[in-house]
Amino acid sequence: MQPTDIRHAIAAMGTDLGPDVLAQCRALFDTEQTAFQAAVPVTQGDIAYGPHERHRLDIYAPLDATGPVPVLVLVHGGGFLKGDKGSSGGGADAWPNANVGRMAAQAGFVGVVINYRLAPDHMWPAGSEDVVAVVAWLKANVAQHGGDPDRIVLAGTSAGAVHVAGYLKLAGDADIRGAVLLSGLYGYTQLDERDLLYYGDAALYPERMPMEAVATTRLPLLVACAQYDPPRFQAEFLGLMQDRLARHGAMPRAVIMTGHNHYTMPMHLGTADRRLADEICAFVRDISH
Repeated sequence: MQPTDIRHAIAAMGTDLGPDVLAQCRALFDTEQTAFQAAVPVTQGDIAYGPHERHRLDIYAPLDATGPVPVLVLVHGGGFLKGDKGSSGGGADAWPNANVGRMAAQAGFVGVVINYRLAPDHMWPAGSEDVVAVVAWLKANVAQHGGDPDRIVLAGTSAGAVHVAGYLKLAGDADIRGAVLLSGLYGYTQLDERDLLYYGDAALYPERMPMEAVATTRLPLLVACAQYDPPRFQAEFLGLMQDRLARHGAMPRAVIMTGHNHYTMPMHLGTADRRLADEICAFVRDISH
């Protein structure tokens, strides 16, 4: 369950984004996540999956796995412009995003947390191309770390969810079992000026956005939105739900995370508030058996 003081603190922040809100959110979980970091260390860090300096991934493998296990990959957020997988060497600033890899290992999966190239130096479709490269690397190498290359599940938060959806646009349904999309922007709302730094000219947005791919894929999806996500992200969630219902006759598996905002939804994974972690882990198990 979510502690009452944390729930009230998150509610008081509203739906705003920005560095100050991000810092407040992080402070809510620092103590618990630092302990989690010490309990579940990285198995192997800063592995190169491509030629660029941002082409790096960290692996968190379960200690007691028997036989190859499912692989859960996190693609971090950051508005296309920033973000990091977390420092594999530990330290006080290491846990954001890395906590999802630890959560996966704790659940008995191989957790993988990646970096990818960032805008404005690397524009569309660089982020999704990097996810394609990660999947190719895992198909060839994850068995050495106890993972099953035939049971890869991609998860992305915010811009990372866009890149996972973009993977579906570039690579289709091949090579992965499903996708977890946390607070993504798929193309159901108008382009924000900031997003031009990734997508380029606004006139190109309709052909570059991943909406059609994520709406039509036959892969299992778990789609999540936070109660205090900014309105645009809530509208994207509802747009995808309605589109999937119209096209497939059913909505995908979905969660609205009460008591959380855009930042705390991925940040709290691995804490005592197990609601979303349990949903994600059940999804991975259900599609990976």
